[in-house]
Order: sequence, then structure tokens, then C-alpha cells
Amino acid sequence: MAASVFDSPLFSQLFPTGETGRLFSDSASIRAMLLVEGALAKAQGQLGLIPEISAAAIHRATLEIQIDPGALAKATGENGVSVPGLVAAFQAEMNAPEHAQYLHWGATSQDIIDTGLMLRLRQALTLAEAELRRVLENLGRQAEAFADLPMAARTYGQQATPTSWGAVVAAWGAPLLDALDALPEVRKYSLWVSLSGATGTASALGESAPALRTALADGLGLRDPGRSWHTDRGPLLRIAGWMTQVTAQLGSMGQTLTGMAATELQEVSLGETGASSTMPQKQNPVGPSVLTALSYQMAGLTAGLHNATSHQFQRDGACWFTEWMVIPQIALTCAAALQQASALSGTLQPNAQNMASSLQSGLGLIHAEKLSFALCAKMPRPAAKNEVRVLCAEVTRTGKTLAELALAKHSDLPKSLFQPDAQLGQAPADALRFAERVRAL
Repeated sequence: MAASVFDSPLFSQLFPTGETGRLFSDSASIRAMLLVEGALAKAQGQLGLIPEISAAAIHRATLEIQIDPGALAKATGENGVSVPGLVAAFQAEMNAPEHAQYLHWGATSQDIIDTGLMLRLRQALTLAEAELRRVLENLGRQAEAFADLPMAARTYGQQATPTSWGAVVAAWGAPLLDALDALPEVRKYSLWVSLSGATGTASALGESAPALRTALADGLGLRDPGRSWHTDRGPLLRIAGWMTQVTAQLGSMGQTLTGMAATELQEVSLGETGASSTMPQKQNPVGPSVLTALSYQMAGLTAGLHNATSHQFQRDGACWFTEWMVIPQIALTCAAALQQASALSGTLQPNAQNMASSLQSGLGLIHAEKLSFALCAKMPRPAAKNEVRVLCAEVTRTGKTLAELALAKHSDLPKSLFQPDAQLGQAPADALRFAERVRAL
């Protein structure tokens, strides 16, 4: 087994990351840091901080020069950071010392690494948004088509009251819609440029440091936070938090689908996947299981990131290194969850017949709550609840339905009280409301 399922050809279709996987490679990291160095030189040239001809030469070279990640391994191991080796390798490759001397002028390694990471996270969020919209479109179609298809709602794994398949789907999708709505704010307040120098004071950049940071932010399309954030990891927590929210909600969908696909229920079809190596009758809920597993992994990764946000002094090597280990995994976990959810939500099909059978299997006990409120028209609420408890016990003892026993004792009760499609409450409306929100995207 590979060290990470995201880097494994064997598991590439089980935990697919799509284009996001390309963003978290050594080559992509180096390319992003070079883009930052080039944009920094260009901004410094425009502000007259370095010779403009050198700035132009550096900027052009950062777009052309390729650096082998392996060539930086020794320096990175010695320095604990890749930027010194990157700067040295770039200056050697540029072969123009009169210009290359101005590379990385006044910046520190963290400025380059953190800003380069933000460039990659920005693209990761763009890809996540596109996939999330596909998931929502699929769920919206399901919610609209099956807004009033009755099924049993379950709490603590037991039948509770009737709901509809459309409402269940909408309950999965509504938090995802909320996440989509929140994404502009996440971008605005988290995709920051970093340019603060060795200890966050930008002392080597002089009085023009604020203007330079703004120019660098404009050049890269990032936000200028107006301050150093070397030890403020809030931006990364907000981005990771958004990815965690999405992955957790997809994990919840996976949990429920796994339960609904059980042999005893078979209330949903998941497509033509999930073959067993030895049991021909099996169709395992692979996609839902992947979603759940990814949500479990995300919980651990997020905990690791939170542990690494309390930096000591003006930079903390251990905390920073921890981010390098967990943030790519967080982004790839979210990407894989969205990829799986997109495919799964496009193949979901409810089994209406089995849903109806489940509703009938409990001898009508699923209508107990509704019956207790109906009896409140005749007696106080405590008495009504107690009578329904007695009736439920009698159902269990005699094997007769709750409708039979209740109507025998209270013949004036409406028969619709025991018809699932008449007891859906707001479920159909909730499903249609969700579908309408999706259409409005």
C-alpha cells in the first residue's frame, strides 16, 4: 500500500482527487514559489526598490526556469526550509548575477512559502466549488423528482415518523448550499499575501513595505491583510474549516446511504459498483463508505492542524512543519470526497417499493406521534401520550396494526392519520425549496 491513497495508482479511482491532486506535488509547490518571487521582483521594480531591468529579468526567468525538486532535497534537509536552496538554484540557473542578486529582496522564506501555498489553495477552492455545484445539481434533481415519495425517517437507527426521499436528499444538500454561499467570504478573508520579512517587521523592506505588500497582493490576485500573519494561522484554519464542513456533510450522506443499502432495507440503488471477490450476491456500498472514511480522516487532520496553530515567538518550526504535512492532505481529502459525491449523486435511485415495505413493516407504529397529537382533541396531552403508549404495547403483543387498534377505540379518527403520504409534514415543501435554491445557482 502506498504511503498516501491520494498518490497511489492502485487507489486512484477509489480516492480520486481530480485536478486538485496536481496542486500538491513538489513541482507545483516550486512553481508557486517561483511565481511569488517573480511577482515580488516585478512589484519592487515598479516601486523603484530594485532596478527595473533586473526586476523584468527575474520575472521573466521565474516563468521559464525549471528546477528539479530532488536537487533541493539536501539544502532543505539542512535548512529545514526549501527557499534558501530554491533561491540558490534559481540564481545559478538564471546565470545573470547582476540581476539575480535582487531575487528574494527583503523577503523571508515564510513569505514565499505561505503565499505560494495560498495560490495553490485558491485553485483548490475553485476546483472544489465546481465539483460542489455538480453535487448540488444532482441532489437538486433528486429532491424535486421525489419531493413527496414517502419513506421512514429514522432516529437512533429506528423508525421515527414518515418523511420523503426528497426531504432526505435536501437535508444533505442544504448545508452544502450554505457552504457554497460562504465561499466568497472564505476567499476574501483567508486568501492572503504574506510579505513581512524575517520576524514580521519587514525591516529590510523599509518604509515602502506596506505599499510593496499591496502591490504584491494585486499582482497575485490575493488579499493584503495589512499586517504580518506569520504566527496568525487563522486564514489556513478558515480554509481548512470550509473543507472540513463540506467533507463532514458528505460523510453524513455516506453514513445514511450505507444504512439504506443494507440487505434488510435496500431502499436505494447506488449504481453498478461494489462487487465482492467471493460473494456473487453482494453489491457493497463503496461510494458511501469512501465518503464516511474521508470524513473520519478529515477529523484527524483538522485536529492536527489546530494543534499546530499556537506558534511560539515569531516563528515556530514544529508548527509550520506540521502544516506542510496536514494541509495538502486536508485539501486532497475534500477533493476526493467531492469527486466521489459527484459520481454517487448522479447514480442514486430510490427504491419506492422497499421504502413502502419499510413503512408497513412496523405495524403502523411510525404514526404513534401523530396519533398522540390527534387524541389531544379529546383529552389532555399527558393522557393522550399515555393512551398511545398502551396502544403501542398492545400492537407489539397482538401483532395488530396501530391503525386497527386505534380506530377500534376511536372510530372518529381520520383514516389518513395512518397513511404515510398524508403525514409528511413539511418534507415535500423542504425538498422543493432546496431544489429551487439549487436552480437559482
